[in-house]
Amino acid sequence: MAEPRPDHLLNHIDGSWVSSSTGAVRANLNPANTDDVIGDFAESGAKDAASAVDAAASAQGAWDALGPIERATFLTAAARLIDERREEFAEAITREQGKRLSEGRGEVSRSLAILDFTIGEARRINGVTTPAEEPRTIAMTFRRPLGVVGLITPWNFPVAIPMWKVAPALIAGCTAVLKPSPLTPWTSSLLVQAFTDAGLPPGVLNLVQGDRDPGEALVADARVAGISFTGSLPVGRAINRAGADRLMRTQLELGGKNALIVLADADLDAAVEAIVHGAFGQSGQRCSATSRVIVDRSVRETLLERLLPRVRAMRIGRGDQDWADIGPVVNEARMRACLDAVASAVAAGATAVCGGRAAELGTPGYFVEPTVLTDVARDSEIAQEEVFGPVLSVIDCDGYEDAMRISNSVKYGMSGTIFTQNPSLMFQALQDFQAGMLHVNRPGVGAYSHLPHMGAKASQLGAPECSPDVWNFYTDLRSACIRY
Repeated sequence: MAEPRPDHLLNHIDGSWVSSSTGAVRANLNPANTDDVIGDFAESGAKDAASAVDAAASAQGAWDALGPIERATFLTAAARLIDERREEFAEAITREQGKRLSEGRGEVSRSLAILDFTIGEARRINGVTTPAEEPRTIAMTFRRPLGVVGLITPWNFPVAIPMWKVAPALIAGCTAVLKPSPLTPWTSSLLVQAFTDAGLPPGVLNLVQGDRDPGEALVADARVAGISFTGSLPVGRAINRAGADRLMRTQLELGGKNALIVLADADLDAAVEAIVHGAFGQSGQRCSATSRVIVDRSVRETLLERLLPRVRAMRIGRGDQDWADIGPVVNEARMRACLDAVASAVAAGATAVCGGRAAELGTPGYFVEPTVLTDVARDSEIAQEEVFGPVLSVIDCDGYEDAMRISNSVKYGMSGTIFTQNPSLMFQALQDFQAGMLHVNRPGVGAYSHLPHMGAKASQLGAPECSPDVWNFYTDLRSACIRY
């Protein structure tokens, strides 16, 4: 069986690389240099999604019969192969998604840590035993695989996010259809190839490339028992509505408008480091990115005096240029959205004290200057809506209570961060943040591979990922009473 080539990427259905039924293809471009056409990939349709579900449904019974410990051996073999190929993965991430090569390598390492954690969980997919109300009776619970699942993943973490869906799905005994973003088809192909080379049986993990049509077909297919989706709030709501009539299970990780609070007693140097990392790492294209700094008025000017030189000194370049501090955004639409958001904010009274423009590097790419906005009204659009790019809003506050009101005023609740030396306020903030992932005196992005990746409010619906709670999505709980 031929391996995937970056210049011509196919679907992977029932163990084979196959062309799409539509015959259509789409160009895969390097966002740092659009003259670099990586290749083309299959632009699939509903028929391709149905074929992938056919394969997954046929494979599900035999895959279930292996049990989680035996299933984990395939994931262990895949982990070894991904580790051996980590540089190939990192280079693919950088070339088609744009993030710096060091960030791509970090993503591969995180993906392997997630896989390692999930493999260990194969021996802990537990039920419970409970007292029975009758003599000579055992009462217990146990778990069964949900069935065929659709995994719809975004472009910003093209290995890590598919991994934290694929790994638990397979351990649980589900079979899966992976539908990645059309902006990162190469990386997803490398991931599926690694599982295939590890000996995964045909049909257990299928890959359908393309945009909206195959995704909608997965959601509409009654044989798909659940959809795990990471992406925007509007699409997540549409998936939830589309599956509601047939009670399809959903796991939705959606947007964020994350705040980093800087109180008057904060270590400002540490806060600046966290802000730069959180707001401009990966060009701000993270659901947990720091998009708002809420700073006490008494230290606002001092914070800006330390922050702005750092941001202005950031070097913009391609992800494969070691000296670059920040790379491109993923495509023209994302670049335009960032620039439009800045223009609207300035028109509404904000001040762009740093950046705010497209960067010209001599090659056709999608580069946005790292941008800091001040004089941002707490109820303005830029303070409320996700930008998903290297754009930071600075909002003034008067003490802890005011800062927390501003932080919680948005519809999202992905991440919340506070910098303070007051132990009481550290722990009070953990109670008061309306967000799923919380940080104190450290950058507000990411978490450990064994901590739940989750949000609150409009950022999350369903079981969190990267945690034992994920089995509440990929399995059904059963109860049994046994008389002996």
